[in-house]
This record gives sequence, structure tokens and C-alpha cells, in this order.
Amino acid sequence: MPDIDQNNDLSIQTFESFEAERLHRKQRLAGALRIFGRFGFSEGVAGHITARDPERTDHFWVNPFGKSFRQMKVSDLILVSHEGEVVEGDGLLNRAAFVIHAAVHAARPDVVAAAHAHSLYGKAFSSLGRLLDPITQDACAFFEDHVLVSAYGGKIVLDEVAGKALAQELGHHKAAIHQNHGLFTVGQSVEEAAWWFVTMERSAQAQLIAEAAGTPLHINAEDARYTRENIGFPLAGAFSFQPLWDEIIESDPELFD
Repeated sequence: MPDIDQNNDLSIQTFESFEAERLHRKQRLAGALRIFGRFGFSEGVAGHITARDPERTDHFWVNPFGKSFRQMKVSDLILVSHEGEVVEGDGLLNRAAFVIHAAVHAARPDVVAAAHAHSLYGKAFSSLGRLLDPITQDACAFFEDHVLVSAYGGKIVLDEVAGKALAQELGHHKAAIHQNHGLFTVGQSVEEAAWWFVTMERSAQAQLIAEAAGTPLHINAEDARYTRENIGFPLAGAFSFQPLWDEIIESDPELFD
């Protein structure tokens, strides 16, 4: 097995070289994709997570089109330019992944990683054309920090104009509900972006269940903001991903190949 960075210290990390940082991001990306597969977020060939290259910052690593989340390895990942050219790797590029992620990475220099998948509850909730309500502590992580994007909702995103519209409406927020499409999350690390997606999907599920049973009570705005400030910041998101990382590297060591 190659040298694996299993450092649990999630403070600001420094790396001795671009190569070391690139390997770190690619390992987390392959692991996050396997976690998405384990949670059943895959839908055929749909879905993608990207990680900005630390050296060529106008390029990003992404899962190849048509490869199972559950079987993803570091060596499978492809490097894509913001012009849509595959510059490293042998896999096919998902056009939707390029259109959406290139626009977001270009518009948000702070974003290292972005995640989107056609997860069941995210799809269902997106059809309602509304934001998540602050009905649980977990949902408060997104209070006033996610948006509803209605542009091109439900239409397959293959046009660069559609990708730029999503990036523009996302603004400075960490997540978006793309109407009639699904969830989209970003972060300053792969770990953060992946965790926001996982917990946003679960929050959508919780709200759908609660509303099917009755009328859920809302947490008041002041308390929701306080909770967001304590659990919704980048390091908190990355730290929450850590148990999932520990599990996947124990059960799926071949992801490092």
C-alpha cells in the first residue's frame, strides 16, 4: 500500500510539495466517491465529485464517466482543464460534470471540492422548489447558507450557460438545491464538500419524513444561526467526515491503488 496520510489533525494542513498535496486530495476524492456509493447516492452514470489540482488551479480531478462509485481508485481519476480537456488519465469525461464544476471552480477560488449526485431524497426534495427548513440541529448547518437554483432545473446540464447560471446563483453559499435535479455542495476540502452532501441528503430525508407525519416545528432564527456558526463552518464539516474516512480506508484499502 502506498504512503497514506491518515493524519487526524484537521487544522490547516501544509504539504512539502504539490505532489504530496495532490495525492492527499486524490485519495480523499476516491474515498468520498466510494462512500457515496456505499450510501446509495449513485444513479446509473450520474454524479460527480471534483477536487481542484493544487498546482494547476484551473484544472480539477474528477471521477471518470461510467465508473462505479463503489469501485473508484486513485488511479481511475482524471484531470480536466476548465476548457473540458482530459489532460491526465484514460477515462471518459462526463459533460455535465465539466459544465457544472468548471463554472463553480472558476467562480469560487475558495472552493477546493464540489459534490453532486442524484441521491433519492435530494431528488425528491428538489422537486418541491424550496429550501430546507431549520427543523433539526443538522439542518441548521445550512440555515441561510444554501440557495434554491431554479434555472435549468430538470433539464440535463450540458450547456456551459447552465453551469454558469448555477455557479452565479450559488454565490458564496456552501450548498444549493437545484430544482427538479438534486443537491450540490462545495467546500475548502474534499472532506468538507462530501460531508455537506451527506448531511444535506439526510436533512432532506428527515424533513420529508417529518412533513409526511405532521407539521414539524421550526427552530427559531437566532438559535438556528447560533447552531450554524458552531457546526456549519469548514473545519466542522471536514471533521465530521473523518469517521466515514476511517471506515472506508479500513474496508476498502484498494481505493489507494
